[in-house]
Amino acid sequence: MLNSRNLKRVAAFSACACALIGASQIPTSSADLSSQITANRATEQSLRQQINAETQQIEKTAGGVAAAKQNLEIVETKLDNSINELRDTQTRLMESRQKVLDLERKLTIASTALASNLRSVYENGSPNLVDVILESDGFKNLLQNVSFVKRAQTEDADIVTFTRRARAEVMAEAIRLGKLEERDRDLTDSILDQRNQEAEIESALVQQQIDQEEARASKRSKLSNVTATIASLQTKLDAQVAAAAKQAEISHEQAQVQVNQQVGGLAIDTGSMIQAPPGAPAAVSEMIAAGNAIATLPYIWGGGHASFQSPGYDCSGSVSFVLDAAGLLSAPETSDEFMSYGDPGPGKWVTIYATDGHVWMTIAGWRFDTVALAEDGTRWSQGGGEFDGYVERHPPGL
Repeated sequence: MLNSRNLKRVAAFSACACALIGASQIPTSSADLSSQITANRATEQSLRQQINAETQQIEKTAGGVAAAKQNLEIVETKLDNSINELRDTQTRLMESRQKVLDLERKLTIASTALASNLRSVYENGSPNLVDVILESDGFKNLLQNVSFVKRAQTEDADIVTFTRRARAEVMAEAIRLGKLEERDRDLTDSILDQRNQEAEIESALVQQQIDQEEARASKRSKLSNVTATIASLQTKLDAQVAAAAKQAEISHEQAQVQVNQQVGGLAIDTGSMIQAPPGAPAAVSEMIAAGNAIATLPYIWGGGHASFQSPGYDCSGSVSFVLDAAGLLSAPETSDEFMSYGDPGPGKWVTIYATDGHVWMTIAGWRFDTVALAEDGTRWSQGGGEFDGYVERHPPGL
């Protein structure tokens, strides 16, 4: 039995062990890393939203560019047609003006000829029928001379009249074509202005699209940097968490070993077997002896449950065998049943760690666990063991 002095020493050491475990929690810098990761993730999410919004805007702008190009093509087609029409009108106008000039010359010639004929008639007198008869050589010649005089006088007048009429018609056509040219020119200028406006709109939209794509590329670069920063911070945080967990495990084991040493000392290693330390309770000595008896037997699933005597044992079968040898268990239990075995919390000499899938124990500072067996080893080992999620129990008084 432990005296009051020893109990006080155990309590003081337990407080020290709890302080060691608490000191092994995630350091303050890990909290800073988590805060930085959270802030960077918020920035990452904001950048992704901005990139998505800009992508949608770029798609709209691209649609505007396509529409502007289509409008520009339509206007350019109209402009080409208008230019061709203007050129055709100008060609016809030039032809009409040239024709007017030709008719002017012909009219001048005809008028001159007519004036000359009239002057000749006035000066020489108009040939009369008597003169024609007297000067004619025969009746046939007489008829020809009379017809020629009449036809000459008529044709002179007809030529002048036709030429004047043709000149008036061509002049009217030239005036009409001149007005048509003016209209076509105005139309062409209007379409040209529209083409220039459409070209400016297209150019502005293209520049806007370029600016938007550059802005999106900049945000994508920032997003890449933020993502890389998050990955780096997460790696550091994972390393710190792992280190803290490892330190907690080591501190827990050291605390458990030191508690056992305070209450009676650490069991002695004699190869694959151990010996109870001096002053250990009889139950502890019996448990260690039982553990030595099956320490090197193979792992057999369900071994030790049908009977305490078995060629091999599983985890709960091993713990049940050891407790039975010390009179602390009447029948084999499963790992989940050990979650409610004995008293709660760690014991002074013995602590059982149980979940619904595995169970192991420490006796006088040594871990007794089938996981330590490997292939040709022993169930006894120092250090290691799992703690997270395990329920700690101990035999009453131990």
